[in-house]
Amino acid sequence: MALSRSGKWALGILGALFILFIFFWVLIIILVSQPDDSVRISRGNNVAVVEIDGIIINSEKAVRQIKRYRQNRNVNAILLRVDSPGGGVAASQEIFEEVKKTVENGKPVVVSMGAVAASGGYYVSLPASSIVANPGTITGSIGVISRFFHVEELLDKIGVDVTTIKSGRFKDSGSIYRDMAEFEKTYWQDLMDDVYVQFVSAVAETRQFDLDRAYELAEGKTYTGRQAYELGLIDTLGTYEDAIRIAADLGGIIGEPEIIRERPRRTIWDSFLMSVLGDYTDIRDTYLQLPAIQYRMPEPIIK
Repeated sequence: MALSRSGKWALGILGALFILFIFFWVLIIILVSQPDDSVRISRGNNVAVVEIDGIIINSEKAVRQIKRYRQNRNVNAILLRVDSPGGGVAASQEIFEEVKKTVENGKPVVVSMGAVAASGGYYVSLPASSIVANPGTITGSIGVISRFFHVEELLDKIGVDVTTIKSGRFKDSGSIYRDMAEFEKTYWQDLMDDVYVQFVSAVAETRQFDLDRAYELAEGKTYTGRQAYELGLIDTLGTYEDAIRIAADLGGIIGEPEIIRERPRRTIWDSFLMSVLGDYTDIRDTYLQLPAIQYRMPEPIIK
């Protein structure tokens, strides 16, 4: 039986919708298959920018970028832009080591400090060829911190009890469900002291201080960029553009350098979540994966 005119129109519309559906999913597959970051590096006078922004939770991205630029002969120098109050000890140390390795291999790394480059943000900056900060940058905060919350009294008020089964007397040390015993406080203090010594030793080695001088500055205090310069904690005062120029000079670039950086490619799903939640990955990392022991400056009184 022949189709009516309206039936043919309906069939045509369904066919068009099917083709659009296939095209839509092919586009999604192409976008998802793209690497998380992409950058084209041409031959020439290149300064590569690596950004460390926010709380340092994971070192993978920064380490990968620094390593990639170190191995690329077309990159003359790396500028590490740090705007971070610090974060995890291990993540900060991994970035520190990658920066140190890059400088030792003969490729300059210049740090440009933003609004805040404190604690872990300062730690990752230490091995750089040159550290540049604005006069008003907040930096320093050389120390280690770990916080433990206790909700035992609150649970008692609402009639909730917690039973813990453990082997080893330290296994639930730091539990939110009870206060610490004195021997546990001593245990945690020893941990903090050991990580603190690692931080101070790194400051003494990279800034060429004797240990006594490093300890004098490592009281957890924050400093302005100008104060840090006067104390020898950074190399010079200047802006982001000044740091670019220093990196270009150290990289042997004559004239204006070409600035390269990786730019993330987001999937349609990522874009949708960003429009609804903002940067949901920062929310997730900040509140779900924050490490217990941190190179991190304390929260400011005024926000």
